[in-house]
Amino acid sequence: MFNFLPAKLIGFLSLTLYTLNTIFWLLPILVFSLLKALIPIKRSQKIFSYLLDLMATSWVAMNTLNQKLFTQFEIQITGLEALNRKDWYLVLANHQSWVDIVVLQRALHGQIPFLKFFLKKELIYVPILGLAWWALDFPFMKRYSQSSLKNNPHLKGKDLDTTRKACAKFKHKPVSVMSFIEGTRYTQEKYNKQNSPFNHLLKPKAGGIAFVLDAMGEHLNTIVDVTIHYPDGIPTFIDFLCGRVKKVQVEVHTTEITKELNGDYFNNRDFKIYFQKWLTQFWHDKDVRLKNMMQKSTGK
Repeated sequence: MFNFLPAKLIGFLSLTLYTLNTIFWLLPILVFSLLKALIPIKRSQKIFSYLLDLMATSWVAMNTLNQKLFTQFEIQITGLEALNRKDWYLVLANHQSWVDIVVLQRALHGQIPFLKFFLKKELIYVPILGLAWWALDFPFMKRYSQSSLKNNPHLKGKDLDTTRKACAKFKHKPVSVMSFIEGTRYTQEKYNKQNSPFNHLLKPKAGGIAFVLDAMGEHLNTIVDVTIHYPDGIPTFIDFLCGRVKKVQVEVHTTEITKELNGDYFNNRDFKIYFQKWLTQFWHDKDVRLKNMMQKSTGK
């Protein structure tokens, strides 16, 4: 609607609206999170969790409206027909830009439960945001380094138990947990340094995703495999705010989480080898998919 304005002005107005929307929803989220913490009754906490997710979903909806007002980029999505809001999902996507998060929220909004990211347990102590993440039931992970386990053998298995307890709340409430398993955003420099065996992706980190699957076990049914492509080149978030992103392509594919994908990755050598082979093939298929998307967008 306002794309006739200068790019810098669009960026300023868009950022202002994002900020106001975040503050508007953050305040009630903090209030309800305090109530949730102060009233440790199971039924009450369940009600608060649903209300908090509704607020977070409304925040995403307003962000989408912001994009339609100022940036007006075209988003082409395929594969949503296989999704629903009453299932439990693990969402995996390639990672190229901070814009990926906004794209994922918009593409999957209303199609699956509100996206939640796995966070390091230490982040719960971040002022204000830590409380909001806890209130929104973002799962916190506690990982011990190999050196810590060597010096403190009694800690072995404690990290997995901590994450399992954090995920227990998802047993009766559908959830979508999100992970960028490359561990960092794609750049040509990182790609070259890794000597990646893939054409357009960095190497996936098998340990982290195996840990998530083992911790959540029965609570996850399906992997939502999201492939994101920017036909005009990988944008910065500033590019996105200023309306310079004109088109985004998103392909969604689903994969059943079978019992073969649950196991002790760190102590069972056979399972570790099996899981690494499975993930390599999974990532190779995504690499081919991304290559096809690039070829279609360029007409080559």
